[in-house]
Amino acid sequence: MQFVLFCLLYPILYLISILPFRLLYLFSDFVFFLVYHVFGYRKKVVRTNLALALPHLSEKERLDIEKKSYQHLCDMFLEMMKTMTISTKEIQKRFVFTNLEMVKELEKKQKSIALMCAHYASYEWVISMNGQINYQGYAIYKKVNNKYFDDLVKKIRSRFKAYLITTRETRAVIENNERNGNHAIYGFASDQSPQIRPKTYWSKFMGIEVPVYVGAELISKKYDMSVVFLKVEKVKRGHYEAKLELLSDDVKSVPDFEITEIFNRKVEAQILEKPEYYLWTHKRWKHMGKKKTN
Repeated sequence: MQFVLFCLLYPILYLISILPFRLLYLFSDFVFFLVYHVFGYRKKVVRTNLALALPHLSEKERLDIEKKSYQHLCDMFLEMMKTMTISTKEIQKRFVFTNLEMVKELEKKQKSIALMCAHYASYEWVISMNGQINYQGYAIYKKVNNKYFDDLVKKIRSRFKAYLITTRETRAVIENNERNGNHAIYGFASDQSPQIRPKTYWSKFMGIEVPVYVGAELISKKYDMSVVFLKVEKVKRGHYEAKLELLSDDVKSVPDFEITEIFNRKVEAQILEKPEYYLWTHKRWKHMGKKKTN
């Protein structure tokens, strides 16, 4: 059944990917109408999240952000499909790193790099970095249930010298690379909600206490990595700018969880500046109020 579904959908995805950008965004407008006005995809989740995170705004202001966030979501989803056939030159023109020399300077130190980013603006086209640096790029991701689509996603990323590894594979891959002296850059999208475990770290995000991912910080400390935050801004439809900010080049000297806290504050600042470009459809605050105290 998985293969049949893949065979049915792949031609459609490919046809969408070869659309000129002007037509792609016209199609995105149509998809937005269906997703938002007809099906109301996760609308209840989005409204709850916006009310929790942005209580200082009026209902009308939040509704405006809601609509814009769905428009952006549809754009980004189709841009992800476009990655199947987009050229290296085109993607680098549309996703511009303003200070990529930072990575090149860090490479000279012969240390791996932990790149921390959020599900904000475009996190899909960050892969365009790999054709402009020397280090091999890895992205930690959640495996797609359909193995054929999972293979397709990996194949698309490999076009830009980016390799996907699951959270379960992460430590083994990094351990093997470090053992063999293969320094690399690892991308961590660390703004989602982890499962609650006995040693889960809790912190406030947008003023609400929630469990927080600390994997990027723990791994960077174990393997003495440089830690960089990637701030992405949407300049206009289909065009993004990314700025790299060094969080620490000496992580072992930084108090525990401070890197994680700094990352969260930077993500909050992005959200407050232009909330319409955040991924409001995921249940970031689903564990609110579940922290157990001793």
